[in-house]
Amino acid sequence: MRIAVIGPGAMGLLFGGYLSQKNEVTLIGTNPEKMATIEKQGVMIRETDGTEKTFYPHATADSSDMEPVDLAILQVKASASESALTKNQGIIGEHTVLMTLQNGMGHEVVMSRFAPADQLVIGTTQQGSFKLSETSICHSGGGKTFLGAVNGDSSRFKAIADTFAECGFSCEVCDQVQGMIWDKLMINASSSVLSGVLQVPQGYVEKDDYAWRIAQKLIRELCATATADGYPFDAEAQIARIKKHLQNAPDGLTSIYADLKAGRKTEVDVISGAVVRAGHAHQVLVPTHELMVELVHAMENR
Repeated sequence: MRIAVIGPGAMGLLFGGYLSQKNEVTLIGTNPEKMATIEKQGVMIRETDGTEKTFYPHATADSSDMEPVDLAILQVKASASESALTKNQGIIGEHTVLMTLQNGMGHEVVMSRFAPADQLVIGTTQQGSFKLSETSICHSGGGKTFLGAVNGDSSRFKAIADTFAECGFSCEVCDQVQGMIWDKLMINASSSVLSGVLQVPQGYVEKDDYAWRIAQKLIRELCATATADGYPFDAEAQIARIKKHLQNAPDGLTSIYADLKAGRKTEVDVISGAVVRAGHAHQVLVPTHELMVELVHAMENR
């Protein structure tokens, strides 16, 4: 396949690197110097066992001379989606599948301005990655990637899932992909956002009584909202699951934590904000999530 990965961050480098083994992949970024370095030296990926391998996707900061691709994967931060798609809309043709593996929910609203609904794929992944340098990453966690159509039968995108699998990513086409996105939000919109607001590692949220009470409120509101949206979740089961997750990774630092610490804008509007919008749409009370959104934006404004 001819694949473009828009956004050469940690996850963009991970997917772009591995997919380049059997596909014609181009990483598209905004920093000409960085993209020239990737084009020349490749992307180094280190596994958790210490093994390292270099992959050689193409890389560019200017896609104006590119033909439309078969698959365009959006991997920028949500706040940059519209500008990234506007700048690179020339690679999106009448047969291009436009896919998101971004954090959070609701990305199809922006994507639908650049491609018809039947060409859109939303997804979520359990893969993990963090930067070692601008052109190298650590592949920090494995797991499945789930893909689903925004409109119509998802099975027509099985070839994309097969391509991911051939390159080392366990991938499944799922008609209930929105439920999988809710599943990922259970952690991202509870303990993760709270650890960002408190500026603490994730484990603190579980260990501190006050923080854990807030987290449980967030989880209960999440479960009520997801259930109203047609994806039932049991609150007690999710509380137990997230407690175990925090105990197993007590030193974990989330993207919202890192963004707030560095003075950057966060993705809270597609994480906690998505819960707020869904809650309002289904007349479910979500006051704790509303507070998280307001606190994060207040911290961004410092």
